[in-house]
Amino acid sequence: MRSVTLPRFSLQGWPREDIADPYPVYRRYREAGSVHEGAEDGPRTFYVFGYDDVVKVLSDRNFGRTRSTSDGVPSVPVPAEFTALRTVVENWLVFLDPPEHTRLRSPLQKEFSAGVVTALRPRIAQIARNLLARLDGQRQVDLVEGFAAPFPILVISELLGIPADDREWLRDRAVVLQGASSTRSAGDRFTRAEVAARELTDYFRDQAASREPGDQDLLALLVGIRQDGAPLSTDRVVGTCIHLMTAGHETTTNSLAKAALTLRAHPDLLADLRDYPELVPTAVEELLRHDPPVQAVTRWAREDTVVGGVPVPAGSRVIALLGSANRDDARFPRPDAVDVHRPADRHLGFGIGIHYCLGATLARAELEIGLHALLDGLPGWEKADHRVEYADDMVFHGPARLLLDLSTTSPGGTHP
Repeated sequence: MRSVTLPRFSLQGWPREDIADPYPVYRRYREAGSVHEGAEDGPRTFYVFGYDDVVKVLSDRNFGRTRSTSDGVPSVPVPAEFTALRTVVENWLVFLDPPEHTRLRSPLQKEFSAGVVTALRPRIAQIARNLLARLDGQRQVDLVEGFAAPFPILVISELLGIPADDREWLRDRAVVLQGASSTRSAGDRFTRAEVAARELTDYFRDQAASREPGDQDLLALLVGIRQDGAPLSTDRVVGTCIHLMTAGHETTTNSLAKAALTLRAHPDLLADLRDYPELVPTAVEELLRHDPPVQAVTRWAREDTVVGGVPVPAGSRVIALLGSANRDDARFPRPDAVDVHRPADRHLGFGIGIHYCLGATLARAELEIGLHALLDGLPGWEKADHRVEYADDMVFHGPARLLLDLSTTSPGGTHP
């Protein structure tokens, strides 16, 4: 590694241009060392940039998902006064460690199996076509608001058995709730998320209470799960529903929007996908590697350890930078290039280890079907004048708006 003095790293306060393209920043730090201490107040924080070390952090049981407080109770990253939000987050699968994590994940895994998702594919495709059909003929389109954002909410509503008419209401609250667990700096983010958590808790309590024996949706499955002979608590059912909705929503939204931007910048690849649609599944894997929707995940060191040659004391916060690892040239030759022929089984877009994305099979289906629909269903989107606005967020990373001026693709527009 080169001897370079860099400021302590942080995911807060990035300029707009670096949020849109964080990879040169990652590269500067990664070339100076795989692990760097963070600038945050509070517990010592270490950022991990290199692929091999990110894999170690996410795979080693010495790194837990929650931090134990002085009384031994796991702590989630929500201030104690926000009681509804804490209750929701404490029951998220992503914040559970074994054995509780294993007990809940095992029955859920069956509902996200390849067989279940394959059966759902025709309905997913119909949802995508319907959304794009509403945009066709409009002169000004926000591809995020009109397609990438509602698409995954409608799909998870199908799985959970939630009425599609509630989609916009659910999405608004999902965005607010997700903002509390990101790097967005709005001072009232926890206050707003607390309100959303209360509303979503009431909503899913009512939905769970309405399930009857014989119902086949995912929410009914949760209601019917037994652990040591007892049903899941209502808080666990509600928290899991909210987690499935929020986690799958923003990640798929960001992936679709960023895929559209990447394909606009690579017209030869876009043309290949139109000519050879069988390439779309491998393209999805490469797009997830090249620009993943989740840039960072947090773990806590349970014991004194060493990562990338750097001592990490017990109790330290360790932030694994998936976006940096996916551009590590020690693992991926020409990492900044988009190469759909690259081996697809090594990227960290869905994480790795016991917290590997539960909905990865569904997410892949959504992205494949969404890209197929976009390639064929909205004429001129790839040539239209556009403006992109990234969310101020370096965890859940992607455009908040992707504005297309489709009038510029018409005969009288600026594009032939």
